[in-house]
Amino acid sequence: MSNPPQTRGPRFCSRLIVAGTLVLLICTLARNGGAQETDDVVRVRTDLVAIPLVVTDTRGRRIANLKAGDFSITSDHTSPKVDYFASGTDRVALLFALDVSGSSRNFIVQQREAAGALYEKFGRDSRVAVMHFSDVIRLPAGFTRDVDGAKQAFNFEARGNTGSAIFDAAATAVRSFDGSGGFSMERRIVILMSDGLDTLSSIQYQAVVDAARKRGVSFYVIHFPLFTPREGTLQPRPPAKGFRELAEQTGGRYFRLGDVKSALDPHAKIDLTQVFRTVEDDLRAQYVLGFYPGEVGRDNRFHRVTVSLTGPGRRKLRVRQFVEGYDLKP
Repeated sequence: MSNPPQTRGPRFCSRLIVAGTLVLLICTLARNGGAQETDDVVRVRTDLVAIPLVVTDTRGRRIANLKAGDFSITSDHTSPKVDYFASGTDRVALLFALDVSGSSRNFIVQQREAAGALYEKFGRDSRVAVMHFSDVIRLPAGFTRDVDGAKQAFNFEARGNTGSAIFDAAATAVRSFDGSGGFSMERRIVILMSDGLDTLSSIQYQAVVDAARKRGVSFYVIHFPLFTPREGTLQPRPPAKGFRELAEQTGGRYFRLGDVKSALDPHAKIDLTQVFRTVEDDLRAQYVLGFYPGEVGRDNRFHRVTVSLTGPGRRKLRVRQFVEGYDLKP
């Protein structure tokens, strides 16, 4: 005689729910594990606020080897904890902005290998781009990890005496980081090479500086000066107002290269290897701090962020932030 059917009570339902939950959890872990094995990148939420910065002493020398516990963050009268910390720079988005108006072409073309070597100093998740500017602005090599392709963009024909829109090009360089991919923790660098004579720009340098600081972009300006007769000698022509400030007000550096002898010699060569080594050392001595602001930061307002040093003996050190705050969309 067959057994009568048994009623499956609440205990059976509970076991079924637990089993289903375990299956979903195992599947989720398997997916996450597989993603980490195939994509070796640091995973952060998109609302991470990243603040790149340097620390200097009273003589302007950069201080390395600090730890996360040496810093504190203040925002909206609160002190959020440091959720992300990186010392040195492995992720760089590096854009070379090249003045192709003619005056500095010979010097720039010679730097292809040195520029590629600088990019290759950083991690495999870094990116490089090349911009040309004169009276027009082009991006012959958008952000890529293909350094050989980027090197080819260092070969170009000079455009003659067309004039240059340096600050317009600098503004375009800053905007080019928008929507270009990458990570919120990467360092964004523009290496601008030019004779410093801006004759065509419609934008003022301070607007470029403000946009760069908002996006965490630093300019390293390499100046190949032009020389003009003055009082019986050749003197360098002063660059446009704000040319040097692009570097000094965004956390980068300004370099002036070349002299009267190189200006008169059409076969003169200038090696930027040492300049690029200085740029590399600068980036190695930088820090990136990050935190999650929570819902309080999602009000579409600009929230100022201040990073300070903690502990004794830090009063003589100075923190220089490259991002002053954030505004998250609600």
